[in-house]
Amino acid sequence: MIRAAEQRLQPVVRKTPMLNSPFLDEIAGRQVLVKAECLQHTGSFKFRGGYSALSGLPDIKGVIAYSSGNHAQGVALAAQMHGVEAVIIMPGDAPVSKIENTKALGAKVVLYNRATEDRDALGAELADQSNLTLVKPFDEPLVIAGQGTTGLEIATQAAEFSVAEAQVLVPCGGGGLASGISLALAAEAPAMLVRPVEPAEFDDAARSLALGERVSNTRLSGSICDAIITQSPGEITFPIMQKHCGSGLVVSEDECLKTMALAFSYLKIIIEPGGAVALAAALFHSDEIEGDTVICVATGGNVDADMFARALAKHP
Repeated sequence: MIRAAEQRLQPVVRKTPMLNSPFLDEIAGRQVLVKAECLQHTGSFKFRGGYSALSGLPDIKGVIAYSSGNHAQGVALAAQMHGVEAVIIMPGDAPVSKIENTKALGAKVVLYNRATEDRDALGAELADQSNLTLVKPFDEPLVIAGQGTTGLEIATQAAEFSVAEAQVLVPCGGGGLASGISLALAAEAPAMLVRPVEPAEFDDAARSLALGERVSNTRLSGSICDAIITQSPGEITFPIMQKHCGSGLVVSEDECLKTMALAFSYLKIIIEPGGAVALAAALFHSDEIEGDTVICVATGGNVDADMFARALAKHP
């Protein structure tokens, strides 16, 4: 399915670069390679899964999706490219730029309270009422396959750096990207191990992997890493992560902000807080990582100006 998604995406997806900096290598104490999915269409890897789903599902009349903003924009652009309607359910506390960009891509946005309302139930209800196809953000095989194309690129690009063995750090919400990349690497670069990375207090994937069963976060809001805040790993994604991923890593919000500033200074890219967690783990948790090289996925760059200014103030 990942190879099939690669073929469907090939004419439209950006093959994002893998970046490095000697300054970041020095901080981390090893070679750091950064897969810059923040430069993907709509500013995040989510375009891959959105387009994979819409191009792989038959007879689509319109789609509905729920997202804090990156899946929203990926699905909205994919729907626009396929000439179909898109309705996106977004939390009211999502960054304003994500809400406005989703609307600008032609989608109808429905806001909800993520602390008191069940987005899954709301999505199912609206899909039923409007006869739209629900495209879930991570627990959908076609979405996972699309995200897995990132792993195919990582395997090829790492080889260009003469890297065959590495830990691959992946920001993790519901696990669509981590599971997709881990499946791709299991086939194409089996000496690479995916490790999911999350913000402190929202580390459901790390705790689930440690316990061997899906567990939930006690709350669904209150983190600057809005892009990767989910209640628990997905029903489909978690067994894949159990089989193919290593243990999870957890970083602080302060480490995310510092990483955003360092990435801007040394890689010349903009990363949002949730998209910075993998690189933050490489830079500030090096003792929890093994090997001479670590690969980090910078998943998204959709950040409001005030949050980015807050991050830049962290630069030493």
